[in-house]
Amino acid sequence: MFTVEQIESAHEKVKSGLDFPKYIQEIKAIGVLAFKTWVSDSHTEYFGKNGFQTKSKPKYDNLKIADLSDKNKFEEYLKIHQKGETDYFTFCNHCAETGIEKWNVDLEKMTCTYYDIAGNEMVTEMVPTP
Repeated sequence: MFTVEQIESAHEKVKSGLDFPKYIQEIKAIGVLAFKTWVSDSHTEYFGKNGFQTKSKPKYDNLKIADLSDKNKFEEYLKIHQKGETDYFTFCNHCAETGIEKWNVDLEKMTCTYYDIAGNEMVTEMVPTP
């Protein structure tokens, strides 16, 4: 099965949202089926075949997630991130500011779903392919 080190090596190549599709293809190729990332500290749980799971350590000190979500503002931030105008940490700060607690990526369905702190689905989109 895959390791967190392999995933982090692939993630180091991501400089902006433009690089996300290539990253997804790379981790899918090593067996990642899905993952969940928490905005508060960017720790991530990864899921593979036959119930395999592993998780990463926090990447930064805890961010405060806004109690009230702002879907419209989040969608604006998401668009600029996908255009390559922000880095990962800035995007995570934007998520926290707009009440996004986590995102789930399903590599079989090729979807990414963002959730607010109350567990409400805020945005679901298809993961683009490179």
